[in-house]
Amino acid sequence: MSAPTLPETEPKSHRQVLEALSGLLLVLFVAMVSSTIVSIALPQIIGSLNGTQSQYTWVVTAALLTTTASTPIWGKLADLFDKKLLIEIAIGIFLVASLACGFAQNTPMLIAFRAVQGLGMGALQILVQVVIAAIIPPKERGKYNGYLGGVLAVATVGGPLLGGVITDTSWLGWRWCFFLPIPFTLIALVVLHRTLNVMSVRRPETSVDYPGAILIAAGVSLLLIWVTFVGNSFDWISWQTLAMVGVSIVLLVAATWVESVVKEPVVPLHVVRRPTPALAILVSVAVGMAMFGGAVFLGQYFQIGRGYSPTESGLLTIPMMFGTLVSSTISGQLVSRSGRTRPYIIAGSIVLTLGFLIMSTIDHETSMVIVGLGMLVIGVGVGMCMQNLVLAVQNTVPLREVGAATGAITFFRSLGGTIGVSVLGAVLANRVTADITEGFAKAGIRPSGSQDGSTLNMAAMPEPIRVIVRAAYGDATGHIFLVSAGIAVVGIVAALFLKPARLRESVDLVEPAPPAEARR
Repeated sequence: MSAPTLPETEPKSHRQVLEALSGLLLVLFVAMVSSTIVSIALPQIIGSLNGTQSQYTWVVTAALLTTTASTPIWGKLADLFDKKLLIEIAIGIFLVASLACGFAQNTPMLIAFRAVQGLGMGALQILVQVVIAAIIPPKERGKYNGYLGGVLAVATVGGPLLGGVITDTSWLGWRWCFFLPIPFTLIALVVLHRTLNVMSVRRPETSVDYPGAILIAAGVSLLLIWVTFVGNSFDWISWQTLAMVGVSIVLLVAATWVESVVKEPVVPLHVVRRPTPALAILVSVAVGMAMFGGAVFLGQYFQIGRGYSPTESGLLTIPMMFGTLVSSTISGQLVSRSGRTRPYIIAGSIVLTLGFLIMSTIDHETSMVIVGLGMLVIGVGVGMCMQNLVLAVQNTVPLREVGAATGAITFFRSLGGTIGVSVLGAVLANRVTADITEGFAKAGIRPSGSQDGSTLNMAAMPEPIRVIVRAAYGDATGHIFLVSAGIAVVGIVAALFLKPARLRESVDLVEPAPPAEARR
């Protein structure tokens, strides 16, 4: 057996770091653009496929769910195997799944392909952060995280705009939202292959905890399926609720037991039990639930609730992305100078909650100035929180555990986002149904077939029906942001309990020297 390859511990120059980052940031940029292109086009996609509100939610949830379930596995694999090869495999998965999504013929098919796409998305999210952690000391990482946040912000601004233009262009159509990023993904793969050089710790004697991952995925999936259908297909108090929730709890308890006894757990309990990671994870869950859950439905609000085109909807999301870009860049620089993350996490959590409270006041007639202000404030809060939470956790673990620790916090953030999308999607669907029913009753309309507002194909609805459906979606969106604000408050409380700590200046955690008497 060959000797293990040890990671580089010598600091890299700024030029070397930028060369290594070029491929990583390009890959992440293409993946984010591919995702955000779809987000703004989704109302049109679901409408053309005659999908329903529940299917709209599951197109998003399916990708988030597989991203969540696979993230800790990719993080653990990054601790064991070649990080560069893993990223290249993830790009391949993402590319093939994107192509398949473009050829989807109905919403169930699209949901299935989006689930596969989520596997690649989960890998790219975690592996890019793991590689950055392997080559840049935590104190310097804040500065480079500013670059990372800038790339993400540009991608999230450019994606919706590009998606809107593609969807509005008659000779392209929504399928090109999946096809167009493919050649750029191939270019990113070539650049990554040529520029990224990172040493890896290779421990072939270890294994990945697949049973734990399967139990976690099964337990969470069943819980989300229950959230989607409860209140519509069956009552809150029913045998279906008892069966689904009961089995979910059993699966998640079993997963916790497995994680506590296996040698290489997917979610390392010894890491998440530490005060800083535990609190950072709690903040990430709250931020993920609120942010993903609220932002996912903005495109639907603009297009269905307010009647804007996909291109106009993309333009209207710029305030949120601008806020993220500016705050992530500035807070990243300030973190590197001060060596502290706690003040920015607390401030970001408060600002994020304030943004949700502003957005909770919107309806189908709210001034777009107020909507833009609310999105700007949300973006500022997100930019201050997301990467600093990861950095706070990475600062507490040695290099050999960076992959697992980063995977753990990313897992719980994605889990929060997945639950948030499902819960808030269910809240939105129930509110929309009630408002549409009330609107039909007041107008004396007896809907039937495709004219009952249950599908999102607005073009197929008569004008009176369309007016009622638009008002219902516009008014209901404010309610989900109010729920998001309540969730975000939990993040503020958890952030306040974070222990103040300075970021270390070395890539690896330096173990304290033993006492003099112990060395004798």
